[in-house]
Amino acid sequence: MIIMQENRSFDSYFGTYPGADGIPSKNGRFTVCLPRPSGGCQAPFHDAFDANSGAGHGHPDAIKDINGGRMDGFVRQATSSKRACLGVQDPACAHGLQSDVMGYHDAREIPNYWTYAKDFVLNDRLFEPVTSWSLPQHLYMVSAWSAKCASRLVSSCRNDITGPYSLKEQQRFVDRAIATGSAPVHDAWTDITYLLHKQHVSWGYYVETGKEPDCANDAATCTAPPQDYKTPGIWNPLPLFSDVQQDGQLKNVQPVESFRAAAKAGKLPAVSWITPAQVHSEHPPAGVHAGQAWVTNLVNDVMRGPDWSSTAIFVSWDDWGGFYDHVAPPAVDGNGYGLRVPGLVISPYAKRGFIDHQTLSHDAYLKFIEDVFLNGQRLDPATDGRPDPRPLVRESAPQLGDLANDFDFNQSPRAPEILSPNPRPGPASSIAG
Repeated sequence: MIIMQENRSFDSYFGTYPGADGIPSKNGRFTVCLPRPSGGCQAPFHDAFDANSGAGHGHPDAIKDINGGRMDGFVRQATSSKRACLGVQDPACAHGLQSDVMGYHDAREIPNYWTYAKDFVLNDRLFEPVTSWSLPQHLYMVSAWSAKCASRLVSSCRNDITGPYSLKEQQRFVDRAIATGSAPVHDAWTDITYLLHKQHVSWGYYVETGKEPDCANDAATCTAPPQDYKTPGIWNPLPLFSDVQQDGQLKNVQPVESFRAAAKAGKLPAVSWITPAQVHSEHPPAGVHAGQAWVTNLVNDVMRGPDWSSTAIFVSWDDWGGFYDHVAPPAVDGNGYGLRVPGLVISPYAKRGFIDHQTLSHDAYLKFIEDVFLNGQRLDPATDGRPDPRPLVRESAPQLGDLANDFDFNQSPRAPEILSPNPRPGPASSIAG
């Protein structure tokens, strides 16, 4: 199962985690300081605030943040972001800064995430699939591609990493779904559910009812689109896929309450994805604490249920949200990878306290699913029976590591580790900021 949270870079959450490839430092002091447009520079600092602002996180923002691999554009770009200083809890305002993108959290704010890293697996070279925002990342999460299609024909699809539809277009999809109970066919290329259905592998995509976060053109405020399992959106893309509709699989997109019931009953599908609503997403300005509590409760649901002994839980964040990260993304094809995001692997067979330094992206989740449930079948136009013009079979990219390395199936399965969704703060990290 994959839990996809929102908008945090690796360095913003695990930049001071012991043994990880974190914020550059020497002798307990950071050695990085990013230039400000007004002069001087901004060093990393510990961010004790629960609500953050982040910055713009579209494709142009990613290119400017990366700055040709120098990874020094974050502060300059954030100063022009319309998301700056969204409220009184914003640490950028409290610190007298124009942005909080150099802030980092540690076990004081996210003790459960650090506990999962300590007791299970932390991926410290996991990259978002492409240099872009939420919609393309979620499309890659289920299909290893983001495209725009001229018709319902698979051959009509063309590469588009900014996403096949705008927020304004999405609202029309939502309005139609609410009015008619059905979504239009929009995304004609092939997603992983096509292969799962073909091989009789059960799956579920679980959506929390609430609101979505992003505004057009990175505006600070807007009327948030509604979200539930019946309404297609940036975090719920599967209802728009032609193969999902043609295969009669729309029923597999369900409310998150169905996931909780299935976990309790020991009836989880073989493959599942879970997406939050804004309030639990950690997408600024949503609180860090609420998101961590949401994830903890989901993990606890599985650990308390009969399926724990055969479950692998992958937790990640869809994009970097404008927050600083020091690792330049590797080149894959013309599309990515994008910036580095956190990744956790939680399972009774996950290696204990293991930091996985393999180069990974969310494509690795599809590769793992394909290897475990589909005998290594890929979303490959040459072999999957539904050829689309995707530029690369991303799961077969030579740079991509293998999540199977995060498991030890010779070890005794680990007992559940139930954590409080409202934990006490952990200790401060040893690096000063």
